[in-house]
Amino acid sequence: MLPGVGVFGTGSTARVLVPLLKAEGFEVHALWGQSEEEACCLAKELGIPFHTSRSDDVLLHPDVDLVCIYIPPSMTRQIAVKALGIGKNVVCEKAATTVDLFKMVTAARYYPQLLSIMGNTLRFLPAFVAMHQLLVEGYVGQMQVCDVRVYGPSLLDQSYGWTCEALMGGGGLHTVGSAIIDLLSYLTDARAYRVHGLLRTFVQQNGLIRGIRHVTSDDFCFFQMLMGGPGSGSGVCCTVTLNFNMPGSFVQEVMVVGSTGRLVAKGTELYGQRNGSKGEELLLDDSGWVGPEVRDMPLPHLQGLSSMVKALRQSFQAHEERRSWAREPVAMAPTFEDGLYVQTVVEAVKRSSCSGEWECVEIMSQEPDPNLNLCEALQRNKN
Repeated sequence: MLPGVGVFGTGSTARVLVPLLKAEGFEVHALWGQSEEEACCLAKELGIPFHTSRSDDVLLHPDVDLVCIYIPPSMTRQIAVKALGIGKNVVCEKAATTVDLFKMVTAARYYPQLLSIMGNTLRFLPAFVAMHQLLVEGYVGQMQVCDVRVYGPSLLDQSYGWTCEALMGGGGLHTVGSAIIDLLSYLTDARAYRVHGLLRTFVQQNGLIRGIRHVTSDDFCFFQMLMGGPGSGSGVCCTVTLNFNMPGSFVQEVMVVGSTGRLVAKGTELYGQRNGSKGEELLLDDSGWVGPEVRDMPLPHLQGLSSMVKALRQSFQAHEERRSWAREPVAMAPTFEDGLYVQTVVEAVKRSSCSGEWECVEIMSQEPDPNLNLCEALQRNKN
């Protein structure tokens, strides 16, 4: 028996997610929007029987057992933690800070019987599933270098909002780079321990965002990661370039180079070439997407989302109880612990951009005292 679903969000992801859920047999019972008007409009469009702008109305809905959260990052933690606390399974997008993610990790540890995964759909893209398997089988030998390039048009909304503000989780690094950081950890089975990065905001105003308002979120980012462990001598060097000032179609290439060959995912296709061969071979052609085309969602993310929904169906279908789920179909999904690691790397890259130095990646092990800064300020004033 599949669980009833409540969806938080009215953006492009929610618009795509609801039809995909319904196609797999899920019933979407409730929709939350930041305003009643937004929620009502999308609920009518997608045929959802209940809509609201009050989060508790969705969380306490008697037919909702799975909550999908695709809202601004600054709001994610509050909804995710509360959902787990009242016994709901959770799939959610990134949060805004490491403190937010740490609180989500703590909640997930209190309720290990509930599903709690991050919604990074790239892990489910067939090209990356195949790439991961080939890497495990030794196609490239010992992994040495990962090189990622993502180019596309602006990520800014049509009006001033969270996508314009770095502190609210906007920008290429947080929005797209976090998915790449998680993907590289999945592919290499390693984590970054040192990073170096550069962020820039080239478009600070445009025809719709002007006057006293300025964009602070990055539209260009380049960063490097050393993955594995310090002193191991066999780590992987990763370089990532994100540029969202490019008119035209979305471009994504992920290359892994090793001692005996290389693998490269171009969009949704996978190519490989072994040392000594004359050219690269097509290993997976997954370009024949038969689902809807979505202007605001690149094809790799769209196909990955579709594959993730299929995995969720398989996970819940294995049990008769609506809230019970099987781990194996969603084993590749990033956990909240993975989300905390990713956000830690994101913040380390931001620090590096400010300092110009390599920064260490140190994952939070306990929640910082919220009064610490206040105490330090009072102590300085006293002295």
